[in-house]
Amino acid sequence: MIFRSIKALLFALLSMPVLVWAQVCVEDQSGQQLCLPEPAQRIATLSPGATELTFAAGAGRKVVAGVNHSDYPPAALKLPLVGTHTKVDVEALLALQPDLVITWVTGNPPAQVEMLQALGLPLFAIEPRSFAEVADVLERLSILAGTEQVGFAEAERFREGMATLAEAYLDAEPVSVFYQVWETPLMTINNQHLISKVLQLCGGVNIFADMPRLIPRVSAEVVLEADPQVILTGSVEGLEDNQLDRWKSYPKMTAVAQDNLFFVPASPISRPTPRLIEASRDICQKLDIARAR
Repeated sequence: MIFRSIKALLFALLSMPVLVWAQVCVEDQSGQQLCLPEPAQRIATLSPGATELTFAAGAGRKVVAGVNHSDYPPAALKLPLVGTHTKVDVEALLALQPDLVITWVTGNPPAQVEMLQALGLPLFAIEPRSFAEVADVLERLSILAGTEQVGFAEAERFREGMATLAEAYLDAEPVSVFYQVWETPLMTINNQHLISKVLQLCGGVNIFADMPRLIPRVSAEVVLEADPQVILTGSVEGLEDNQLDRWKSYPKMTAVAQDNLFFVPASPISRPTPRLIEASRDICQKLDIARAR
């Protein structure tokens, strides 16, 4: 193409489509506002939940690093790993040149987070504690990554899926539940934990809802005294293992007598991500089985 004048050349240049990024600013779940000069292109996620949420927000192709146990979606298994959520290999992280680092509010140690801040890395802290916050985090992550179309659509799908379940179980008969997080030491969840909110959505009544700690330790004696109708725990793929065998020693316990010792896939129920729809549906079905017995 030959331009016959400077004026014609300038006109041609100005007529070309130009991609212009605007600064994006979003407040994270620690109350800090993060502003990026343009949507992130190289994202590091420092917890398995953060990895899964970032992919769900449509930004999976922009994720350049994860940590151990970042196993969903399957594409996350191919990510370079920079340590664990409790101990990040800072040198490996810096070598990947992230322009956004997603941290977990209670998962990444404060000293570690402060070190990353001191190095000038843009940090965005997340940790959804409610269904509404899961959807909200999806939207915020998509804004930071410039993937709003996917992120907002996924957030709306999640809201609708959880609302449908809530409506279906609005008048469900209450069922008392003990959710076993860990066998030794014996650990459970209180009312503030997202798993407890799933139980409530399904008509379950968490027998330790009023405990002060999010994940309290309890004794077998207090569980026996509460005599729950159902005992639930997470396992690999929801397959039955030996985690609940101790309770079989108490045949008069209601959950044991009625054969209501249930397993659900651990990863979907333990991470506040869109897979909570399927995890919640599974738990609701387990409680329906208990109601019918």
